[in-house]
Amino acid sequence: MNKTILILAMLAASAAASAALAADPSYAVTRRLDLGAPSRWDYTAIDQVRQRLYVTRGDRVDVLALPAGTPVGSIASTQGVHGVAFAQDLRIGFTSNGKSNTVTVFELESLKPIAEIAVKGQNPDAILYVPEAGKVYVFNGKTASYDVIDAKILQLIASGVTTGRPESAVSDGQGRVYFNIEDHPGINVIDTASDKVVATWTLAGCTEPTGLAIDPINARLFSTCQNRIMAVTDSRTGKRVTQFAIGEHPDVAVFDASSKTVLSSDGGGQGTLSITHQDGPDHYTALPNMATVKGAKTMAMDSVTKTVYLPSVVADKFVVLVAEHAK
Repeated sequence: MNKTILILAMLAASAAASAALAADPSYAVTRRLDLGAPSRWDYTAIDQVRQRLYVTRGDRVDVLALPAGTPVGSIASTQGVHGVAFAQDLRIGFTSNGKSNTVTVFELESLKPIAEIAVKGQNPDAILYVPEAGKVYVFNGKTASYDVIDAKILQLIASGVTTGRPESAVSDGQGRVYFNIEDHPGINVIDTASDKVVATWTLAGCTEPTGLAIDPINARLFSTCQNRIMAVTDSRTGKRVTQFAIGEHPDVAVFDASSKTVLSSDGGGQGTLSITHQDGPDHYTALPNMATVKGAKTMAMDSVTKTVYLPSVVADKFVVLVAEHAK
């Protein structure tokens, strides 16, 4: 199958999945991927080009082939790893290593590490690649700061301070990076041309915002809050638009533009995947939640199949729940 046919097939599969999800947005856990002994974990990520799932495991990143979930390999020596970012145009990836205060650079095809970059901040956590800027943004939890890496020359080129402990980050594709501030609830905005914070917005009534997703078309930001709400913010003005209910101990948010669905992975209680439909930029309707397991607080969605992957520990085993659209 040549590349054009493959791309057309992927687009057709995505359109079909989106149409089905829009008609019936319910999900169900269809299987579990067993990854062995328990470990620490944080973000998961999907390389959509190679259809690979990256699962952080504390001191390494396990990589699985999708949809089967078979092991492809691991990226070792990523001490305290939190997140993974992909630079598809450069065919390389990056991990944020919280204990060693470094970023590991690796080849996307072979998974071979090719560089390790020391950052100025401590406990690098969220990590984001912005292709139009050619930069990697690393957000440091312990020092309330961020570092910027030039992805082509693999060098640290800028640093800055934040108004508190930074969490998840997103880009609008138009020169702005947004990230939550967990301990002083709010959102900071970085201009990718200057690499400086150009706006600071409060998130009133939102306790410890963590997960962040963006609807770039309608300029809406979605922040998960520990008091079980999703705060919706206008990304142009910083104005609170609305909020809606989600589950206990949320950590990651996903916005699927094709089905106009907002997801929140909630690891508290027995665990839920909160599902909300975007009726319009300022109006949202709660849909039936999906039961997961306690601790399933992070996730990644395959943008083609709409399958959601949620890691956790179950019966003393590290597993990844596979949640598919209920047909």
